[in-house]
Amino acid sequence: MRPEGRDCLPPHSSSSTSCVKIYLCSNPEDSRVERTALRESVFPKFREHYRHLLGLEVRVIDPFESRDPSRWPDENTRQQLIEECRKSSAGPFLLALVGHQYGAASLPTKVEVTEFQLLLQESQRAGFSTQELEKVYQRDENTIPPSYILRPSNTHSYTPLHEEGKQEDEPNVKDEEQLQKVFQKAASLCVQSGLMTPERSQNFYRSALDADLRFALGNCPTTDIGGRCVVYVHKVLNANKDKETRPVDLHLQPESVAEVLEHPTHGDLLSELCYSFLPGLVTSCQLLLYTTTTECDRRHGYSTTRRRGYADSLCQQVLSDLVMLTDSWNISEPTKDDLLGDALSREWAEQKQLCDTFSEFYEIIQPEEEKIRAYVEQRDQQHPLVVTGGPCRGKTVFIAHCIRQIQSWVADCDPVVINYFCNLSINTSPKYLLSSLCSQIACRYDNQSSTKQNPNFFGSDPDNPSSFTDHNEHISDCSPTSLLESRHEGSVKEQVSSSSRELSTISYPDLTRPNSDIGLSELKEHLASLLALLPSSKQPLIIILDGLDQLENNCSEQLMRSLPSPLPSGVKVILTVSSKRTHLLQAIKLCYKQDSLPQSVKGSEQESGYICVQLRSVERKQCLRMLASLLRGSGRKVTSGQQALVNQALTSCCLPLYARLLHAHTALWHSDSDVTQWSLPDGVHSSISALLDHLEQKHGSSLVTRAVSYLTLSRTGLLEAELANLLSGYDDDLAEAPVSKINASQVEVERLLLDWKSFLIKRTVAGSQVLFWASRHFNLVAAKKYLGTDEVRRKIHSVMADYFSGQWAAGHEKLPVVKHSSGLKADAHSHFYSQPFVFSGGRVNMRKVLELPHHLQQSGRLEELECGLLMSLEFHQAMAQVGLLDDLVALLETGELSKFKYLKERLLLASTLRSSACFLRSSPLQLHTVIETSLLPYLEVFPALDAYVRDISQERKKSERGLGVVLCPSPLSVPAIQYLKHEDRPCEISVTEAAGTESGVVAEIMDDGSAWVWKGYGGKVVKVSLSCELRELKFAGVKSSDQFLLLSTQCNKLFVWDVAGPEIFLQVKDPLKTEFESSRTPNRIEGFAVCHKKLGMWWENETFVTVFDISNDTLTHFQCQSSVTCLVFSSDNIYMYCGQEDGMVSMFDVKTSSLLGTSSNSNRSAVMQIVLCEDKKDVACVDRTGNVSIWVFSDKLQPQRLMKENLNQCKAKNVLNTDCCDAVSTFLVCQAHQVTLWETSNWEPVDQFLAPQRKAFKQALLTQEGHLFLALLDTSPLVLVWKVSTGECVLSLETKNEPHTLLKTVSDIICVTNDGCLTVWDSEMIDAAGAAPKMGREVKEVVIDQTGKWFYTANQSEEVWRWSSAAGLPDAYFVHDGPVEKLQLSPNGVHLVSLSAGQIYVWLTETGENAVRISGSRATDVLIAPNSNFGVSISKEGLSRVWKMAHGGIVCSIHLYLSDAQVSPESTFLIGLHGGDLLAASLWSGSINKRFSCVENLEHVIAFHTLSEHADFVLVMVASGAMYTWKVAEETVCWHFQLPHMFYCQPQDFQMTSCGSYALLSTSNNSINLLNLSQVRLCSFKADGPIIKACLDKSGSYVAYITHPNNQDVDCACSLRAGPVLTVTQLPDGERIASVHLFKSPSALVVSEQQRIFVGFEDGSVGVYSVADVMINEEESVRAKDNAKGQKQCPVDRTPFIWFPQAKPSITWV
Repeated sequence: MRPEGRDCLPPHSSSSTSCVKIYLCSNPEDSRVERTALRESVFPKFREHYRHLLGLEVRVIDPFESRDPSRWPDENTRQQLIEECRKSSAGPFLLALVGHQYGAASLPTKVEVTEFQLLLQESQRAGFSTQELEKVYQRDENTIPPSYILRPSNTHSYTPLHEEGKQEDEPNVKDEEQLQKVFQKAASLCVQSGLMTPERSQNFYRSALDADLRFALGNCPTTDIGGRCVVYVHKVLNANKDKETRPVDLHLQPESVAEVLEHPTHGDLLSELCYSFLPGLVTSCQLLLYTTTTECDRRHGYSTTRRRGYADSLCQQVLSDLVMLTDSWNISEPTKDDLLGDALSREWAEQKQLCDTFSEFYEIIQPEEEKIRAYVEQRDQQHPLVVTGGPCRGKTVFIAHCIRQIQSWVADCDPVVINYFCNLSINTSPKYLLSSLCSQIACRYDNQSSTKQNPNFFGSDPDNPSSFTDHNEHISDCSPTSLLESRHEGSVKEQVSSSSRELSTISYPDLTRPNSDIGLSELKEHLASLLALLPSSKQPLIIILDGLDQLENNCSEQLMRSLPSPLPSGVKVILTVSSKRTHLLQAIKLCYKQDSLPQSVKGSEQESGYICVQLRSVERKQCLRMLASLLRGSGRKVTSGQQALVNQALTSCCLPLYARLLHAHTALWHSDSDVTQWSLPDGVHSSISALLDHLEQKHGSSLVTRAVSYLTLSRTGLLEAELANLLSGYDDDLAEAPVSKINASQVEVERLLLDWKSFLIKRTVAGSQVLFWASRHFNLVAAKKYLGTDEVRRKIHSVMADYFSGQWAAGHEKLPVVKHSSGLKADAHSHFYSQPFVFSGGRVNMRKVLELPHHLQQSGRLEELECGLLMSLEFHQAMAQVGLLDDLVALLETGELSKFKYLKERLLLASTLRSSACFLRSSPLQLHTVIETSLLPYLEVFPALDAYVRDISQERKKSERGLGVVLCPSPLSVPAIQYLKHEDRPCEISVTEAAGTESGVVAEIMDDGSAWVWKGYGGKVVKVSLSCELRELKFAGVKSSDQFLLLSTQCNKLFVWDVAGPEIFLQVKDPLKTEFESSRTPNRIEGFAVCHKKLGMWWENETFVTVFDISNDTLTHFQCQSSVTCLVFSSDNIYMYCGQEDGMVSMFDVKTSSLLGTSSNSNRSAVMQIVLCEDKKDVACVDRTGNVSIWVFSDKLQPQRLMKENLNQCKAKNVLNTDCCDAVSTFLVCQAHQVTLWETSNWEPVDQFLAPQRKAFKQALLTQEGHLFLALLDTSPLVLVWKVSTGECVLSLETKNEPHTLLKTVSDIICVTNDGCLTVWDSEMIDAAGAAPKMGREVKEVVIDQTGKWFYTANQSEEVWRWSSAAGLPDAYFVHDGPVEKLQLSPNGVHLVSLSAGQIYVWLTETGENAVRISGSRATDVLIAPNSNFGVSISKEGLSRVWKMAHGGIVCSIHLYLSDAQVSPESTFLIGLHGGDLLAASLWSGSINKRFSCVENLEHVIAFHTLSEHADFVLVMVASGAMYTWKVAEETVCWHFQLPHMFYCQPQDFQMTSCGSYALLSTSNNSINLLNLSQVRLCSFKADGPIIKACLDKSGSYVAYITHPNNQDVDCACSLRAGPVLTVTQLPDGERIASVHLFKSPSALVVSEQQRIFVGFEDGSVGVYSVADVMINEEESVRAKDNAKGQKQCPVDRTPFIWFPQAKPSITWV
C-alpha cells in the first residue's frame, strides 16, 4: 500500500479526553472478513498498547458489527455516532474500508414535506404508482421543518445482498428494494424536469458507505481530515469467476456524464467516490489514503484465500497507521509528576470542572441570584448563607452558576472562591474534606499572592540518581582520555510559599498539606488559623459547599462544627441544604447564634444563626420557554393540542429537571401521536421511570437494566469503554458468558448513550472521563426500579469486582504476546481487558484503584478484599504512587476482628504507612523498602505477611533495582498496631481513670464525667450514655476484673458490664448502703474481683466487702477489722481473702459468709496484693512497702502459719502496682525508685532495677513472655522496655502525649494518655523486638567469611560474635579476657585471629577451640597473609613479628614499625609506611628489602594499595597528588597522572578495587570522588548530605555509602527524613541503584565478595543488605528461619555457643 497525503500530517496538541473513539466506516456486504480480522487482531493490541502507555481507552464503533440488519443504526444515528467520535476522540476518529462493491442504498429516514411531495407529483405525472411509498412514510408536523418520516417497521437502513438470515426476511428485502427504485426513479424525473439538482438526487442512490464518508469528510475541519482520518481503497479486478472486470473509464463524454448524473449505477458512484471525492481531499486536506489493487484469476475470481491475504496485510497497515495518527497528537507519556500524583491537587481541578458542567444546565434565571450577590458584596457579614429548597429545585445548578458570576460581582477586589461538591468527592469523610479545604485555601492564596504558578508538592526523590560530575582533565599522553557522560542528574525541587513563611508560627508548618495523622480537632484549629490570617478586604475568601446534606454518618454536622463561629472578617460561607434536612439546619443554627446577626440582614428570609435563601419553584412560563428551546435544539416541536397537555403537566410540577424530562418524552411525539393526559408522567421520579421504560422497549430490557445498574452502583462513575465491556461480557442473569456470546455490541451501547446524553454527565475523576447521572434522583429511581434487593445489588457489585480485578480472562487460555514493528505488545483477545494496578508505561490504573475495593466490599467478598487487595503489594504501591496514602490507611483499618482474618496484619501495615506518610508522599517509590524494613523483625509474629515481603523481593528482582534487606537490624521502637482518638471529644478534658479487660475492652473516665469505651480492633472509641430520671449520668470511676467492667457514677450508682455478652449495663443495688446515703456520701469504689459470676467489691476506707451475684442479683456483705485494700477469690469460688490496711488478711467462706481465719504481717503495713498458690496451699501477701509474707493455710480450722517473710532492705516507698507472669513464674513489684522481680516458686527476689537518675517509676508491667518489662517514668512521653536478663533498656515505645496508665490484655499492651488517646502495641511484637540480637555497644568491626556463610562482629568488649548468614542470628560467642581491639579472619576461613589486651588469640572457626594464645606481643594490629599460613603482628614500640598460624611459632621479626601495613598478594612482603616512605619487608627474613622511590619527586607517600589481581603492583599516591604504580619485585616506578588542584586524596578514605579499575579518593564536600583507572578519568558522585561511611565494592561494580541527608523539610516529624541513608551507586555510569533508610546511627560499613552490604550500628546490632541484581536465594531463608518448623520459638531460647579461651597463654614472646 502506498499512502497519499501522509507526509504533511499536522501535529496536534494533547487532548483532554481519555478515549480514542474510532468510527469504522464500511460496506457491510463487502467487508465482513476485513472487519472481523481487525476486531480480533488489531483493535485489542492497539487498545492495550495505549492503555498501558498513555492511559487511553480505545473504542471502535462498527455500526454493522451485528449480523442482524435490524440492529443496524439508521443514517441519522450513524451521523450522530460519527460526530460523537469526532468530538470526543483523543486521536483518529475515522477508519474507512472501501472495497470493490459499492453497497445498496437505503431508504431515507426523513424527507422534508416539499421535497417528498415533489417526488410524489413527478412519479404520479409519469404514471408510476406511489401507493406503497405513501404507506411506509408518515407526515410529521413536529419536526423542524415538517417532514415525512419512515415508519418504525422500516427504519433499518438496508438489507445486505447475501444475508444469511431467515427465509421470512426475504420479502422485506425485496419490498425495500422496490421502494428504493421508486425513490430513485422519482428523483431522476425531478432532475430531468429541472426541479432537483443532480447532486441532490444522488443522495437517493448513495450507499451507507458513501453517505457516511461524505458526512464525515465533507463537514470536517481540514486539520481533522489530515490528522485523524485514514481510508483504505481496495480495487479488485476479475472479482467474479469467468467475467472480466474492467476499470472504470474516468474520461467520459459529456453525454455519458449527464447520463451518469441522471441514472448513476453502483459502479459510477464507486468510481466517483474513489477517483474524485477522496483524491480531492488528499490534495486539499492531506487525507491519509491508501489504494490497493488486486488482480484475480478469472477462473477463480476473488477467492477466500485472496481475501484473507488482503485482510492480513490490511491489519498490519491499519495497526501501524493508527499508532502513527495517535502519536501525532502528542499525548505525552506520563512524567514523574504524573506518576507521583497528588490526590488533593487532582480533585481541585475536578471540582472546578464539575462547577463548569453544572452551570451549563442553568437556563432559567432565578431571582434568588440577587440575594446571593448581595451577600457576597456585603463586607461585615460573619454568618453563613444557606440556600435551601425542596428536592429537584436545582440547588446545585443554581449555586454552580453563582460561582461563575462571583468574579464579576466583586470586581473591586480579588476574591478567592473555593467550591466543593462534597457528595461527589471520591472520599466523603469529614477529615478528608476538611483537609482538602485547608489545602485549597493555603495554595490558592499562595498562588494569587506570589508567583501565580502551580505549587509543587513533591520534594526530592531518594530514587533519583545523584548528580554525576565529570572533570575533563588531560591525564596522560599515552592513555586514552574520555569523559563519562552523566546519564542522570539529581535535582532537588524545593518551593517555599510565602504563606508558609508567614504562618510559620502555626503548629502545622505545611499549610498546603496538613499532617495526615492529625485529627478533626487539630484540622479545625488549622482551618481557623488559615481563615484568620489569609483573607483580607482586598482578597476575601468565599467558601461554597454543595451537597453537605447528602453525606452520611453525620459527616455534614462534623464539618459544620469545624467552621469558626462567627466567621472571621473577609470570609463568606455559602451552603446548599435541602429543606427536608432539618437536623443539619438545626446544627447550623446551633453553630451561629441569632443575637449576633447584623441588623442589616434581618428580615423575612432569615433563620436563627444563618441567612436563609429559599429556592422556590420557577414560573410555568419559564419552564415552557425552556422546554421549547430544548425541543428546537433537537429539531422538534409539539402541536397546539399536545401543548395543552404539556401546560397541564407543568402546572402540577414546575421544576427545571421535570422540564428536561418532558423534553425527552415530547421529543418522541409525532404530530399524529395519540397522546392523552396520561401520556406525561406526573413528577420527576415517575418521569424518570417512564423514560427508562421507553428505553427498555427501544434497546431491550436486559441492556437498559444492566446499564442503569452498573452506572448507579459504581463508586465514581464509569468510562464509556468500561460500560461497553460490562454490557458485552455477561449474560442477562449476570453469569459469566462464553467468549462467543456477546450481549451488546459497541454500537448498541453507543446508541443507548446517545439517548441518555441529556441526563449523563462526563466528569473527570483521577484523570479519566467517567459517566455519571446528572441528578441523584436517577440513582434513587434506579435503586427502586432495578436494585430492590440486597442479593441483586451484591450480584452486580460482584460482576463489577470481577471486571476491575481482571478475572474475566480466568479460564481462558493465555494468548501469546506479539510484538509489532510499532513497538506495542498486547494479548490478542478482543473481549477482555487486562487490569494491572500499574500499566507497563508507568501509569497507575486509577479506575481499578478507585472501584475494585468498593465493589469487593459491597459484594460481600471480604476474604478476597482482605487477602487479594488490602494485603496486596501492587495495590499499596499504586495507592502510594497516586497520593492516596490516607485512603489506603483508612482501608487497612476498616473491619472488625470477627469478620476479617488478618486485621492485625493490616493494622500493622496501616501503622507503618501512617508513620512514613510524610516521606512516602514525596518518595512513593520507596514504599517497598520502607515496608520491608518495618515488617521483617515481626514476620515470626505475623507469618501471613511473609508472602507480602516475598512479593517485595520478587518485584525488586524483576525491576533489577533496589536493596534487599537480608538481615534487619534490631528496631529501636515497636510500631503501634493502632492509635485511637475520638474526634468529637473536647481537647481540654483529661483522663481521671482507665481500666481494661483481658479481652481488650478499655474504658476511660474523663474529668467532665463522661465515659468512653473501646471494644477492640476494628472498633472506635464511643461514648457511654446512661440516663436516670431523664438526666444523663456523670461517671466517677471504672474498675476491671476478668471480663467485667464496673462503672461508678457521681450520684453513687454502680453499673457492671460483662463485655463478653451484650452491651447491657446492670445496675448494682445495695439495700444496706441506703442506711448511710442520707447521712454521708459513701467513698468511691476501690476495686472488685470476679469469680464465677460473683463480684466482690470494696470501697476506699471502708471495712466491709460486698459480694454481688450477677446470676440472681443478690448481695452479701462481709465485715473486716480494718479498711479493705485488696481482695481475691479462690479458683473454686469457695474462699475469699481480704487484705486490709493494718496488714491483716482475713479468710472467708463465701457460701456461709463466715470468717475462717486471719493473719498479719510483722510491720502492720497495708496489704496491697494477695497471690494464691493453691497447689502449695499458701498465700503470698505483698504489703505497701514491698515486703512479701508467705502464709500457709493447710487446715482451715487451724490458725494460719507464717512460712516466710522477705523484708525490703531499701528505703521504704509505697508500692505503685504489681504484675505477674505465670509463663516464667515471675512477680513484679513497682515502686517509685525501683522495680523488683520475685520468683514465685520460692518467693525470692531475683533482680532489682533502679530508676534512672532524677527519674521515678510510675508503673511497670511484664510482657506476656516475661522476658521484658515495660515502665512509665514521670515526665517522660515514652514507654521504656527493659530486658530482664541483661538489665538494659532495649526499646522505647512512642506515644502521642504524656502517658496516664498502661493496660495489659491477653495479646496487647495499651497505653492510655492523659488526653484519652489509646496507643495499642502487640505483645508478641514487643517480645520479638526486645529479644532481637545486638551486642550492647557499637559495632566496630565486621569480618565476613569468603563463603558468605558466617560473619563476625566485634565491639571492643570481651566477646566476638559469630553470626549465621542463613539464620540471621548469632551462632557463637568467642570470649576473651579483655576487650577485643582487632579482628582478622583468614582467607580460607579456618582461623579467626583477635587482638585483646595485647594478647593474640587464634581460634579454629569450625570447632571454636582457642588453638593458640600468645602473650608478650605488644601488638597494636594483626594481619593474616593471603595464603592463610602466616600471621603478622604490628607493634609500634617493639618488634613486629611474622608467625605461623598453626602453632604460633615465630618466623621472623621486623624492627621497623610500618603503619597502614598490608601483606602483598603473594604473601612475600609486608608493605607499609614509615616516616613518609613506603617500605617492603620480607616475610621470611624481616629485613627491609624494597623502598618506593621516585627521582623526580621526593614527596611523602600518603596512601597506597596492593592489587590482588595484579600481585606485583602497588598503587601509590603522594602528597602532591601524583599517582604511581610500583612494581615491588623489580623496584620500578611508573608515573601515571597528576590529580587536579580541586581533587585531593584523603588517606582514611582511600580504597581500591581488587582489579585496580577504581580508586576511592575522598568523601568530602558531600561527594564521592573516584578515579576510574580503566578509562583514566576522574568522577564525582554528589550525595544527599555529609558522608559518614563509604565502601568500594572490590569487584568494581558499585560503591556503597551512608549519608546524613540534608533535611529539606525541617518541620517534618518523619524519622525517615532525619536518619542516615545507605545508598548504592553503580560505578560504570553513576546511576543510583537504590537507597535504604537506616533509622539509627551506623558505626561500620563493609561490602562482601557476595556483594552484600553489612552495616554495624552504635547500639550493637547489624544489618545486612543485598543488591537487587546480585541477590542470592539465601535471602529468603532469613525470613523463614522458624516458619519452616511450623511453630514459634521464643527468641530468648535461641542460645548461641559460648567458646572460652585457654586459661593461660600457650606462647609467650619475649
